[in-house]
Amino acid sequence: MNEITEAFVLAAGLGTRLRPLTDDVPKPLIPIFQKPLVTFALDHLIAVGVNRFVINTHRHPDLFQSFFAGREYAGFPITLVHEPDLLETGGGIKNAESHFGTEPFLTYSGDILTDVDLQPLIDEHFRRQNDVTLALRHTGLAAAVALHDQRVVDISNRYGFPGNFDFANIAIWNRSIFQRIPPNKKISFIPIIGDWIGEGAKIGGVAMNDGKWFNIGSRTEYLEVHRTILRDNWKPDFVKIRAWPEGKASSATIDPTAQLSGCTVVGRNCRVGADAVLEDTILWPDAEIASQSRLEACIVRSQKRVTGIHRDIDI
Repeated sequence: MNEITEAFVLAAGLGTRLRPLTDDVPKPLIPIFQKPLVTFALDHLIAVGVNRFVINTHRHPDLFQSFFAGREYAGFPITLVHEPDLLETGGGIKNAESHFGTEPFLTYSGDILTDVDLQPLIDEHFRRQNDVTLALRHTGLAAAVALHDQRVVDISNRYGFPGNFDFANIAIWNRSIFQRIPPNKKISFIPIIGDWIGEGAKIGGVAMNDGKWFNIGSRTEYLEVHRTILRDNWKPDFVKIRAWPEGKASSATIDPTAQLSGCTVVGRNCRVGADAVLEDTILWPDAEIASQSRLEACIVRSQKRVTGIHRDIDI
């Protein structure tokens, strides 16, 4: 079986559309039923044979340093590469060049949650001896990638071929990509691939419409992924934690008179007071809800204390 052993997980985004949730926590570390978002990517990659990771950071690098304090995850080594100035996707790949070996490597966005089967993407890359192989999907977002006979023939309509797929934020790259990206430059990989197509490179694509795929870019999408997990009883095979999804953390203190309904999640060390009512509300670790408060469709960040009646807000 073809195998990729190294991966670059992109975790340096700003999370602008998720603010204020991302004011204090970078998006890849926000919890999904108690489990940080980026760990789903790591688990997914481990399941297909990846055993070494490079993760780029930008905002709150100290929180990544703390989370990966042992420079490992599930026993596999983690290298954190900080970007004081954002370099975008292409520049981020180039900035991590020294941490990769000579074999193809995989890139995976740290802000998606998916259970698509990655093996067909890996197999296609080796079978066709591609320079790059993109995971593609009908995501409901912009269809920017034109795929014809498993070849990417255009991206962002540069050569007049309309797109029929969106990039699913997962790709495999040969090390030759590093020669095409200027050092210390903020640049997306989109124009780089566009140039490469024009020069006859083998840019492959695999349609991956199986399974679930979430781009968690807004509070609506964040709430919806929780509802989907609960409603569909969805748990990716690669998640090995028996207790996940964990709706109420065992360390939380919830008054017996409190009422919790819908897709309500109570994080570690949270405190919920007497006669509080929580409906479709997510509490991050160490949040406190005062007695007789009522929250509907709210997200309460760590360390926050909430009183009163609130609906559809982030606190």
